Parts: sequence; structure tokens; C-alpha cells
Amino acid sequence: MTNPAAKPPAWRKALAPRAAGVVYAFIALLAVLTITSSVQGRPSYLSSVNLSNILEQSALIGILAIFMTVVLISGNFDLSVASTAALAGTVALKLIDGNGTFLAVLAAIACGALVGLVNALLVQKVGVNAFIVTLGTLTAVRGVVQAILDGKSITAHNTALLSFSTGRWELPVAVALVLGVALIALAVVLAVRSGPARTSAASSGADSSGAVREKLTATWPLWLGGLLILVIAGFRPNLLEQAVPVWIMLGLALVASLVLRFTVIGRNLYAVGGNAEAARLSGINVDRYKMGAFVLNGVLAAVVGVLYAGRFNSVDPTVLTGGELTVIAAAVLGGTSLFGGSGVVVKSVIGTLILFTLSNGFNVLNIGSNYQNVVQGTVLVAAASLYTATSQRDRALFRKRVARKTADPAPVLTKSSA
Repeated sequence: MTNPAAKPPAWRKALAPRAAGVVYAFIALLAVLTITSSVQGRPSYLSSVNLSNILEQSALIGILAIFMTVVLISGNFDLSVASTAALAGTVALKLIDGNGTFLAVLAAIACGALVGLVNALLVQKVGVNAFIVTLGTLTAVRGVVQAILDGKSITAHNTALLSFSTGRWELPVAVALVLGVALIALAVVLAVRSGPARTSAASSGADSSGAVREKLTATWPLWLGGLLILVIAGFRPNLLEQAVPVWIMLGLALVASLVLRFTVIGRNLYAVGGNAEAARLSGINVDRYKMGAFVLNGVLAAVVGVLYAGRFNSVDPTVLTGGELTVIAAAVLGGTSLFGGSGVVVKSVIGTLILFTLSNGFNVLNIGSNYQNVVQGTVLVAAASLYTATSQRDRALFRKRVARKTADPAPVLTKSSA
């Protein structure tokens, strides 16, 4: 007999607008731009060259969005990422000619870690609001960049960073096929291994198989990524050659997804962001996780700054100005909650791709830049409204289920009934 208070199937939740809305939006956007380009007689919008351009344009912001998502999941906020990246790029180019590539990059990453640590200490140990702290470090770090550059741009003679940041790596088709199959197999293995654990020893085979299906649905980034790799290897092998930052973004997205979803660290991070006091009472070191997220975000912001500086082999005082707003917009567009405890890094990357696909589409279709910000802002507000509306509906349904269970308690077993 079906329990009316039972939760909806996992696959239905995974395909709901709140869970997969950003994927639907990205597919719809690509379809609209493809049809519009075809109607206007322009080259195919989904050509390998144009798709590679979108990936390259979004790679650095995508990396920042991945670890901004980690910070937001922990329940904090970081507005200083773009300024931190600018400082790291400036330090790297300032030191590379006289001290070599290794020391220059090491110093740049140390600067990013230091900024992240300062943010972490002020927020977690002093107790200052994260928005105020990171807004202050945004301004202060940008001032340090301007002081170092003295209002001028600098260019390095050493081209090691330029060669790395603009280099292209090609993934062999055979390796891509193996990787795609491996990701799908990993998703199935994780589902099978963890499925029975969700059921009691007396559970039926149907219950166990349902738990496996639920876990398989939860591993959608893995099997979807594997399927996408197989399709690209089979039909668009040209896309297997991408710029280095693109591969870094994809690799970090995969690693961060696995850590957040399938490790104790990831589960604790969600717990800390969802309810810090409950996490503390359960024995989780809340400060360690929140501070670690800040420091990690600073380190990766520094890596992005080094890659950005290497792409042009020069920096100026305005480098990456306003980039933090794009990063936060990408995370919010991907459904990450600004209040902590919720977020998926893969969806944040897709949110980044949506923003840069919009910009690319305007340029390809020769639509005036005056409308770009209007459309991007409208898309962001619409996405936030959709997530808010669906989350309120989910909370209402949860309250109804709780009320039903409370009103209809389980029957008490007596000796005769036993």
C-alpha cells in the first residue's frame, strides 16, 4: 500500500526545476542561439571553434565559481576573490623576471592564502560579518595592487606563464572513451556500494534496489559527465583539444564534486553551513571547516590570478575589476544558497557557462552591448525567483508530510497482535 506521506522518488527530485533548472536553461539557451544563428544565415553556433571560445572565456571565472560555491556552502561569503586574483597575478609578474617562475608562482599563491587566512580569522575568530570583512579586503587588496603597479601596467620578459596559460592540451580519443566509461562505472559502483547501507537488515530486495536507484540519481554529475565525454569523443573529437585553464576548471570541478558528495569532509561542510550549532554539538570542528574554505578560496583565487596574468603576460591596476560579482552570479544561477548548506559545484560551472554564452551570443549575433547587462540581470533574477519559489514549495510539502505522520502515528503492537 502506498504511503501518502512518502517522499517523492529521487529521480523526480533530481529532474525538478530547482535541482536541474540550470541545466534546462543552458540547453534552452543553446537551442535559441543555434536557431537564431541558422535563421540569420550565420555559421553554426555550436561549431567546435565557438564552443571552445565559450569554454576559454569562462574557464577562469568558472574556477572561482567552484570555490566560491564551497565558501557559500560553508555558510560564508567572499567578495575579495577578484582582488586576490589581481594581487597574485601582479606579484607573479613582478617577481618572475628576477626570481624565476617557481618562486614567483609560490609567492603569488602565498599571497592568496594570506588574504584567505585574514578573512577567516576576522570572520571566525573576531566575529565580524563576512560581507563586511570581505568587502573591506576587496578594497584594501585592490589598493595594494594599485600601490605595487603605481598606476601603470607591467609586462614580464619571462614567457613561461604565457606559454603555460595559452597552451593547449589534447586528450586522445582512446583516453576520452576510457575516461567516459570509467566515470559511468564509478557512478554505478558508488550507487551499488552505498545503496544497501540505506536500508535495514530486514529490508526487502525492492527497498534495497530503490535505495540504489536513489544513489544512482544522486551521482548524476558523474554519469552525465561520462556520457558527455563519450558523445564528444564519438562525434566532436575536435573539442578534446582545449586551453590549459579549461582542463584545470574541468578537473577541479570533478574533484570538488567527488569530495563534497562522497567524503566525510564534504558532508561535514554541508552540515556546518546548514546548521553550525548542530554541527558543533555533533563534534564537528566548525571553525576549521569555515576557515579552511576561506583559505582554499584564496589559494585558488591566486591560481586564477597567475593564469590570467600569464594569458596576457601583463597586468594593470584594473585587472579583474568587478569579477567577484560575476562569480557570485554564476554560483547563484547554479542554485547555490547564499545562506549556506546547499550548492553543487557542477551547476555553478554551468551557471558560469550560461553567463558567458549569453555574452558570446550577443557578440555573434551583433546585438548591441547595451542590452547584455539587462538580459543577464533578468536571467539572474528569474533564476533566483525560481529557486526561492520551489524551495518554499518543498518546505510546505515537508511540513505537510510531518503533519500527516504526527496525525497518524504508527499502531502500537500488543501481545496478541505480535
